[in-house]
Amino acid sequence: MSNSHSNREGETMSNSGGEHILVFPYPAQGHMLPLLDFTHQLALRGLTITILVTPKNLHILNPLLSNHPSIHTLVLPFPTHPSIPVGAENAKDVPSTAFLPMICAFARLYDPLLHWFQSHPSPPVAIISDLFLGWTHHLASQLGIPCIVFSPAGAMSVSVARSLWRDLPQRDDPNDPCFPISFPKLPTSPTFPWWQLTLFYHSYISGDPDSEFLRKTCLANIASWGIVLNSFTALESVYLIHMRNDLPHQRVWAVGPLLPPGPGDNPSGLTETERGGSNSVAAGDVLSWLDLCTDRSVIYVCFGNRESVCVDQ
Repeated sequence: MSNSHSNREGETMSNSGGEHILVFPYPAQGHMLPLLDFTHQLALRGLTITILVTPKNLHILNPLLSNHPSIHTLVLPFPTHPSIPVGAENAKDVPSTAFLPMICAFARLYDPLLHWFQSHPSPPVAIISDLFLGWTHHLASQLGIPCIVFSPAGAMSVSVARSLWRDLPQRDDPNDPCFPISFPKLPTSPTFPWWQLTLFYHSYISGDPDSEFLRKTCLANIASWGIVLNSFTALESVYLIHMRNDLPHQRVWAVGPLLPPGPGDNPSGLTETERGGSNSVAAGDVLSWLDLCTDRSVIYVCFGNRESVCVDQ
């Protein structure tokens, strides 16, 4: 293992007055970039930060490191896995069939990361890790520090995922892609056809090591000390309230929408409302606007998502 920027680590540790935290992003663009934008906001507030990456993902940090030279990195070799192509270290470089093995492969960093913590002269006092890295909760518990989950998705998505992996609902007809799956414990009791559920859940096989690891990962997120969401209250207030009431703690924060760093931290010059901040339009306003649109006149665009929207099912 190696720690890049090690030539300034001692100076950073001794001179920074902020607490030291470890940030551990999952290397998929839709996951990594929002967490790095959040890390930028933390750095502005004086925290001492180490970011864990594998070698081929280090270059993605360049814009952040340019803005914050004091941030240092922990570079660990990417764990090998028989289902992951040699040399691939980012989700964009692997087929969809290797996405779950990649999540599982990262758990092999447990021991190297534990050793780094135990040998560090001033180790982090908390871990902020992507929701696909739920095993970090167990590492943090062993170290006696908090683990905070970062979700690039919103409160409803996290709530649905928790219900799926906790209750394991199944369809009565295994050949019916439109079989309704209900979530009576969630606000408004939503129901989705089977085909709309996450591909990870479709692929779940009871007893399969990778499937069971993924389920444990999702459940470990719920057991973590806190959850940070790339969302905002005006959009998901009912689900944020639900999460705070449903979890064994109240530590659920909506910090979005997160934006890339720029001059003055507002490169576009947009107002708080235009940026989608605390005073942004509510979801009902968006739905009202959609109701005024004719059928098939609106294009849905989602950046960073490997899934596609099917409108004809």
